[in-house]
Amino acid sequence: MTRQPSLTAGLIGHGIAGSLTPPMHEAEGRAHGLDYRYKRLDTALPPYRDQSLSQMLDEAERAGFKGLNITHPFKVQVLPLLDELSPEASAIGAVNTVRFRDGQRIGHNTDIGGFTTAFRSELPGVGMDHVLLLGAGGAGAAVAHALIALGARALSVISKEPDQTRGLLDALGALYPGCHLRALDGLNQTALHGVQGVVNATPMGMDAYPGTAIAPDLLRPDMWVSDIVYFPLETALLQEARAIGCRTMSGAGMAIHQAAQAFQIITGCRADVSRLSAEFDRLTTPDPVTPASSG
Repeated sequence: MTRQPSLTAGLIGHGIAGSLTPPMHEAEGRAHGLDYRYKRLDTALPPYRDQSLSQMLDEAERAGFKGLNITHPFKVQVLPLLDELSPEASAIGAVNTVRFRDGQRIGHNTDIGGFTTAFRSELPGVGMDHVLLLGAGGAGAAVAHALIALGARALSVISKEPDQTRGLLDALGALYPGCHLRALDGLNQTALHGVQGVVNATPMGMDAYPGTAIAPDLLRPDMWVSDIVYFPLETALLQEARAIGCRTMSGAGMAIHQAAQAFQIITGCRADVSRLSAEFDRLTTPDPVTPASSG
């Protein structure tokens, strides 16, 4: 296969040492014959912790990057630094993929498609009368749009930023007048009455943010629980939910499908989802322990 010119992309986020996006993108690039390098730009570590988001985008553009993925906590912060937004990114008000093209910075959002595709595959037939969404940031906004598109009739939202929650619900209300929307200021059994499903769209559960965004004793066996975190793949929330019998969905499917879309946006090549999934499984499967020699 003829080797194509080199491409460079990257991921901007805080505490992303465990992200599988770089190796997944590079493996898919190799399968397409690309000399594709994908870098972590982790603001928890030097030199990036001393740089502003604007500086990081400027440097990536000057260095000839083809694009960037954007993750927590920058999906909304990046908006004023871009020249154009895709229809999805504009509707959601958050960006997770930036393409540099002809001197322009074009923002896209592949989270909504990634979550929707994974949900339809992994949680078919679950109750959607009332869903609780934890988090109203960039990822939460994408998941909220996806949940309503998937059939949620009522959506309750809680986050650490009440103004952010109200802003999201105002935007959703204008687009989806048929969905009953509610902001919560606390979580207890009364607030969760009638809730059929819970989605964690906060960073809680990530390696850099251990814990759960909801007290496990508020979960019920008749609920379904989804966590968009995928490093680690088995978050504390999912472990607790499975232990009491909930149907669950990890962040794996969303990570794979949004990565496939982002790969195509950045490289122009159509990703093979099955191949990306196999690479994800390889990266998340522990190495077998070699038995100690008895000799």
